[in-house]
Amino acid sequence: MKQAEKVKLGVSIGDLNGIGSEIVLKTFDDSRMLDFCTPVIFASTKVLNFLKKHYKFGVHLQGIDHPSKAIDGKVNVVNVWRENVKIDFGKEDAKVGEYAFKSLEAATIALKEDDLDVLVTAPINKHSIQSEKFKFPGHTDYLAQELGGGESLMFMVSDELRVGLFTDHVALKDIASVITPELIRKKISLIQNSLKQDFRVQKPKVAVLGINPHSGDQGIIGKEDEEILKPALEELREKGELVFGPYSGDSFFGSKNYKNFDAVVASYHDQGLIPFKTLSFGSGVNFTAGLSKVRTSPDHGTAFEIAGKNEANINSFKEAVFKGIEIFKCREEYKKLTENPLQKQRKKL
Repeated sequence: MKQAEKVKLGVSIGDLNGIGSEIVLKTFDDSRMLDFCTPVIFASTKVLNFLKKHYKFGVHLQGIDHPSKAIDGKVNVVNVWRENVKIDFGKEDAKVGEYAFKSLEAATIALKEDDLDVLVTAPINKHSIQSEKFKFPGHTDYLAQELGGGESLMFMVSDELRVGLFTDHVALKDIASVITPELIRKKISLIQNSLKQDFRVQKPKVAVLGINPHSGDQGIIGKEDEEILKPALEELREKGELVFGPYSGDSFFGSKNYKNFDAVVASYHDQGLIPFKTLSFGSGVNFTAGLSKVRTSPDHGTAFEIAGKNEANINSFKEAVFKGIEIFKCREEYKKLTENPLQKQRKKL
């Protein structure tokens, strides 16, 4: 990307019966957003114009047939489909789930083909989107398959707090068996690499929360912390990594200990996301670390209960846009800083 070019930011529309379309249209109804990026929404101008009228937004939509034809200074819409879609706000609908996947699939292809710099995903309904093509618990796993080449990590980030997970969409009864020394090393490595290339943290300090209550109380409440987690962390520390813990999850956030670290790794979904959303809800962003491309999303779901009412708060989606742009620029800067100067010299010769 040339210096003068704006970041080309793709948006998958999510579940049309939820609040996704509202927060997307409301965000770009503010023309100042076009100073920061060139938005490319993957949906249908026919459907979005209907929704624009429903919400009484003034945003002008520019229909295009391919993301490469996006126009700076416009809110571009790639027409992934042209037929009408029956929208019934607040209802789970497998047909609407098909359109959510069509949008996500098209946006992902554009990202892979470098027609986009960043992807921001509006919320999907994880049940209605299921199909032969989408058999995943969420965006993260699908994008890891399409954009990975390695491991990925759900990384919840705000200005004050970053929380990663050893396990994300894993049933509680299976967590202890899933967390292995290899998984611990992989996830911590992903977080450290992301902190360096995506957040400009040169020597990351990472805190790890225990698997069991009170980190097992020396084996009294489960042996996983003593036998799996502690030895793995000790091995990393012996290699010079700034990895600390395991800390007891019940007091770590209330004591504000998280402020002493660049990131926190929780052992399972709710252990990390309940405190994150309590401290950062409305300003938090879900970032998928480890992918070859930048993807962010708001920290909330479809909110069927308020869909269609023009009551949705856009702050988290707007933060996802800004955070995606910021991470993309950090990553481009990191690439330049870490280029092999000898290879660069050979290219000139």
